Amino acid sequence: MKASELRKLTEEELKDKLLELKKKLMQLRFQNEIGALGKPSEIRETKRDIARILTILKERELSKTGGK
Repeated sequence: MKASELRKLTEEELKDKLLELKKKLMQLRFQNEIGALGKPSEIRETKRDIARILTILKERELSKTGGK
């Protein structure tokens, strides 16, 4: 997902998406261990999406508190 798409979501939607991606990452890692993963780059993409969501959530938190 692109950051611009994620910024349009509410905090609750972002948190739900974050949980969903963490579950997906766990499944991908498991598939990788047993050798059933078709695209290894999916792990990297999922980790980056998680980082994007965490960054957006942190930015919103900082903007509420005045940057402290």
